Amino acid sequence: MREELKSIHKICGTILFLLVVPLIAAALLPPREVAHGILARHPLTSPAENKRTLEFSRLAAQLTLKRQQGQEETEKLQEQALGILDGVVLDTLNSKDRPNTAALNEQLAEFVSQRPPVGEDYRIAPLGAAGTVYALAANLGVGGPSAVRLYSRPGDTIRFQLTARIDRYTQKDFFDEYLELVPVAASAAVFVTVSGRTDELQTGSFNAWELDGQKLQLLWASDLLPRSSYENRADGFWITYCGEPDEEKPRDCRGMFQDRYVWDSSAWKLAEHQKVPPAHR
Repeated sequence: MREELKSIHKICGTILFLLVVPLIAAALLPPREVAHGILARHPLTSPAENKRTLEFSRLAAQLTLKRQQGQEETEKLQEQALGILDGVVLDTLNSKDRPNTAALNEQLAEFVSQRPPVGEDYRIAPLGAAGTVYALAANLGVGGPSAVRLYSRPGDTIRFQLTARIDRYTQKDFFDEYLELVPVAASAAVFVTVSGRTDELQTGSFNAWELDGQKLQLLWASDLLPRSSYENRADGFWITYCGEPDEEKPRDCRGMFQDRYVWDSSAWKLAEHQKVPPAHR
């Protein structure tokens, strides 16, 4: 599976290379030059916030450039960048006011360095109904790495903290090529990460997770699914994909399938599997 992921990384990198030119330039500039260049997009409220945002943009640009050029990526550099976002999130979650995810997402949008923001976004979402778990989905740029940060607190008198991470360093087979995070249960901190789907065949990787207290558990992981799409409905999480690809003609599919998964309060289960008509192309 790792070889398949590497192959998809290379394909996506070739297609998307020209879109990261502004970030490549930013990675090579000192912070002062960045401040007067392409990354100075948003008015910030203080010099400290401005400095923090520019430093994040510089680090994100370096991470994207390393992946695009096939250079060795380091956990330290990625943690430096994501640690800045952690600080922003935790400052808000631990303030005296009730967390406002809409306002926090607006604040996180200030860290997007590209316009238009293709392949780069940072969004926070609550998990479960208790208000004690939040997840940040971070996509660091076109062709760059992606990660999830999970924040929780065990009780009302304890401050929120970074509880768990999902990235290529903590989950060795995790496909960190542009991800979306989908909360799927109101009763528990259960969610699905959808990675990839940026190539011509929309090849995606789907993983279901649960944060139970301080413990993160991978509930289920799909294969790499070509021609994939998904929908989160009241009756479950639906995935449509090509289950019978034509090896000689990759553009063709001999059989499309649709699966419905549900969380039944204790386990992640396949509730329905059916063949569906092929989509018109």
